[in-house]
Order: sequence, then C-alpha cells, then structure tokens
Amino acid sequence: MTDYGEEQRNELEAIESIYPDSFTVLSDQPISFTITVASDSDLGENQETVEATLKFTYVENYPDEPPEWEIFARENLEDGDEEEILTLLQQQAEENLGMVMIFTLVGAVQEKLNAMVDQIKNRREEEKMRLEREAEEAEKVTFQGTVVNIENFLAWKARFEEEVSELRQKKQKDEEQAGKLKLTGKQLFETDHNLDTSDIQFLEEAGNNVEVDESLFQDIEDLDLDEDPDFDPLDIGSDED
Repeated sequence: MTDYGEEQRNELEAIESIYPDSFTVLSDQPISFTITVASDSDLGENQETVEATLKFTYVENYPDEPPEWEIFARENLEDGDEEEILTLLQQQAEENLGMVMIFTLVGAVQEKLNAMVDQIKNRREEEKMRLEREAEEAEKVTFQGTVVNIENFLAWKARFEEEVSELRQKKQKDEEQAGKLKLTGKQLFETDHNLDTSDIQFLEEAGNNVEVDESLFQDIEDLDLDEDPDFDPLDIGSDED
C-alpha cells in the first residue's frame, strides 16, 4: 500500500532544497506551497523578466492523482500566456501520474517562460511599429488635409449654410432684444397710436394764442399779388375754424 504522506513529505524536502529562494510553504494540512519561476533571459527593457508564481496543493492520493495548481502571481504575462501555462501543466500532469511530478511541472513552465520571452519581445516590437505607422499616417493627414469630392463638398456646404442661417437668426434676435432693430416711419406710426392724435392735441391746447412773426410779412408789399381790398395778412392767425 502506497504511503502517500511519506512520498509528499520527501518531495517537499527535495523541492525546498532545489528552490530555496523561491519556495514558500503556505499550509501543512493540506500541504500547499508556492514556487516562483522566472525566465533565464530578460525582455531587454529595464532587465524585466517573465515570471510566474505557481501554487501547488497536494491532494490525498498524490501522486496517483495530480495536485491542484494555479498561477498565484505573474509578471509581464498576458492573459493568453497564462492560459498556455495552465494547459501545459495539465498535459504534463497527465503524462506523469503515479510519480512525484512537481520538479517536472516547474521545469516545463521554466522552458515555456524562456520561449515566451521571444514571443513577448516580438509582440511588443510589432505593437511599437503599428503605433509608429499610425502616427505617420495621422501626420500625413494633418499636412495633406482631406481630399475634396462631390460628396464631402456638398456635406460641408450644407453644414456651412446651416451655420450661417443660425448666426443670422441669432443676430436678429439679439438686435430685437437690445432694441437695435430700427423701425420705419410707417412701422412707428402703426405701433404708436398716439401719433395720429398728436397734431390735433397740439392745436387744441394752443387755442387762439398762436403768435405770428410779423417780420415774415415785412416785404409782402414787394410781392406781385392781385390787390384784394379785404385781404389782411394779420387775420391769418386770428381766424377761427
């Protein structure tokens, strides 16, 4: 009968001696621990490496059954990269059932991270080139402007005429509100009904007290008028209607 507990303890001791700086025990019951795996080469940017901290938990019948695992932490890994690592762990666990396998699993992940360094470098370089192309295209559009054709000219013309119409309406409304809209004499007369009675009121208030400047008639004798014995210029201002 297999003593699973002894096999697990023996493997745990071996793992701790192999990965002294990256191995951490999380719990004793069940046995759970983490191992941080990093790529051998960096990404060339601030010497960043690709890292994955793997968490393993022994099940009761390990190694006849695979352990539980998860990616506990990661550095410079994308979601797609993480899925590839989990798939790799599943494949390796199925191939090594019945044997202690943590060292094998960690080694497979180590190789995968080394291969991913080049993949990540290529992706970043492609992204950088794409952004540069887009910047160049945007700069060309800025200097060249938009090519005019019938469709975009008519669209621009419609927008322009609409904007001009709105500006005219706004200007007229502002002038009306500010009292700047000038009325013609006819419009003034129609809007102010007091104007049609102003002359009559003036005459009624003046009565018979209208003064006549006699100097206006000093040279009347020089005028060639038919003499009328009954005509008196001074009677003009004193006649009543």
